Amino acid sequence: MKSAPPLPPTLKYPEFVYPSAVPAAAPQALAVDRGWHFLQNDDLTSADREFAAALRAVPDFVPARTGEGYVALARQDYTRALDQFERALRAAPSYAPALAGKGQALLPMNRDTEARAAFEAALKADPSLLNLASRIDVLKFREIQTLIAAARDAMNAGRLGEARAAYQRAIAATPDSSVLYRELGVVDRRLGDAAGALEQFNHAVALDPADAIALAQAGELLEERGDFAGAEAAYRNAANADPFSGYDRKAEAAAAKARDARLPAEFRALPSAARMTRGDLAALIGIRLDDVLRSAAGTQVVTTDTAGHWAAPWIAEVVAAGVMPAFDNHTFQPLAALRRVDLAEAVSTLLQLIARTNPALRARLSARPAIADMSASHLNYPAVAAAVATGVLPLLGDGRFEIERPVSGAEAIAAIDQLRTVERSR
Repeated sequence: MKSAPPLPPTLKYPEFVYPSAVPAAAPQALAVDRGWHFLQNDDLTSADREFAAALRAVPDFVPARTGEGYVALARQDYTRALDQFERALRAAPSYAPALAGKGQALLPMNRDTEARAAFEAALKADPSLLNLASRIDVLKFREIQTLIAAARDAMNAGRLGEARAAYQRAIAATPDSSVLYRELGVVDRRLGDAAGALEQFNHAVALDPADAIALAQAGELLEERGDFAGAEAAYRNAANADPFSGYDRKAEAAAAKARDARLPAEFRALPSAARMTRGDLAALIGIRLDDVLRSAAGTQVVTTDTAGHWAAPWIAEVVAAGVMPAFDNHTFQPLAALRRVDLAEAVSTLLQLIARTNPALRARLSARPAIADMSASHLNYPAVAAAVATGVLPLLGDGRFEIERPVSGAEAIAAIDQLRTVERSR
């Protein structure tokens, strides 16, 4: 019998796990030990002979069967190696050396998930195999990266159901990743599952309160369901996390919607109104330009026909500020149709109020633009000219203003929004 050499200072296969036997002094165990010495000296033929001899003596001797698996692994015969390790494990399912060998045989076959499971089982069976922990971590990371790549590819290709499943598997493997929850939320949102998407975004934020994208996505969903206060809070948190993203503007818009939601239904219907009334315009000015009205030296005026009208509080404000004066008979006529000339008169007065603190605007108010259907001597020309020159009210076809033309809700809102822009540019 050929004598087994001593183990070399540097093992040829340091990742292999010694197939220990109990008792270690049994004749078959001694044969396995000799085979191990040959194997680590890279004498595979002699190693195979020793392991085979042990198996002839005891056909179900698990350490020898495991040794044969390691010889096949050294020869890069991964199919035979896997077969030997599995045969050993059928006899001893928790035998750590065979479990570790099985994992090593599976890796070259690109069966990473099964390899990780084998390594985890080996480490559980023998906690002293600490080197397996790092291999498990690497495999888990690779598995997660593969899942994430597959999920993103599926999402980009529009295979949303497949993407959702891949993200769910990735999250199961790494439940502390806010990014994965956020991306799953995007998939759920594209699938039309708003409630599920919001849940994912909220989970992402719980893991990472500075995830501005998840916060903004949650804000959009809350805004869509009419929770403007919640949307504003989400947008403001997103703006705090990413000050240069523009989320502060979204927060302001949500806050405005929250305020509008508390206003009368008549006001909320103004954007779609085919024709505005004087009462409608008074409410629009009182709500959207309340700071400008407060700058005017108001005088309390009694009107006789506004009691019970939905816009009565704002009518009182615009009358007191002189923006929309009452008529000589002390009526306001809130139901009267609003004409472009009426809107121009109110706009002109508001511009005068704003110009008190805006020298550049005062210069623009002195402009005298050409208006095709109105001469400079017309009684209403100064007001119309101011509205046109500042860009608050546009001329219509052929440079006409059409003072008697009725005003729609959309036109009035556009004019007031433009006034707000002028007011904020001071």
